[in-house]
Amino acid sequence: ERLQITYLTSSRDLLRTSSTAQSRQAPIVIANPDFGLLDKTAAAPASENRRSTDRAARTLKFDPLPGTAAEAKVLKGILRLKDEQVLTKGKATEAALKQARGPRFLHIATHGFFLEDQPLNLESQAGHLQGQDRLQAPKGENPLLRSGLTLAGANRLRSGRDDGVLTALEVAGLNLTGTELAVLSACETGVGAVQNGEGVYGLRRALVLAGVRTQIASLWKVDDAATRDLMVDYYRRLQAGAGRPQALREAQLTMFRDPARAHPYYWASFITIGEEKALNR
Repeated sequence: ERLQITYLTSSRDLLRTSSTAQSRQAPIVIANPDFGLLDKTAAAPASENRRSTDRAARTLKFDPLPGTAAEAKVLKGILRLKDEQVLTKGKATEAALKQARGPRFLHIATHGFFLEDQPLNLESQAGHLQGQDRLQAPKGENPLLRSGLTLAGANRLRSGRDDGVLTALEVAGLNLTGTELAVLSACETGVGAVQNGEGVYGLRRALVLAGVRTQIASLWKVDDAATRDLMVDYYRRLQAGAGRPQALREAQLTMFRDPARAHPYYWASFITIGEEKALNR
């Protein structure tokens, strides 16, 4: 109620706010993917990025998000988007997102996921080398492989040549230089694995590496309907000229003052990360 807060993934991000790169593509909205029927026997396409996600995805079912379809429809009007800029159902694919080239806005309304970090496994071996115990290198998994977004075909682990599960490592490889704002209207998209000496990894860090200047991400599982209303209010305030964290704060305060949605569960999940000034016009 008293302060406007903006987060950074690290102090180095202070240097990135001076970027002058221009967006190269019109805004893109991805929402309500068709996850397909659950197939626990599905085998993901061959890829060098095989990870624990593959095993976890076979035991999880991603339910439809009808509220995100309504969210996309309203955003289409607010942002004056064309049909080809709004990707839903079977068009909300991993391949479509990978083809993005620095869109001005990137709005993704789907399920996010976060797998707990794997403990390091130090295994000593028998024998000595010059008087010292010989140890194998720690066994672990890249933290960027343990969080991500689900897109069309995720329940089947099939989406063309992809598996419908976009990891943070794949997000980091996207070409989003010039993207002014990425909104992850999904659950648990702002969390990540904490590694000694490496900071917090996850989707928020991956988007910074991809070139996004500002992002909106969530810290816990969010309510579908409340998120839709919050996002619609947020974009309207952005279009009216409010700064990026300012617009979110004002939208959150509006929801906070609604007795039916005053609990922080409905509005406090989303945070602003990165540049705070109003969008370029």
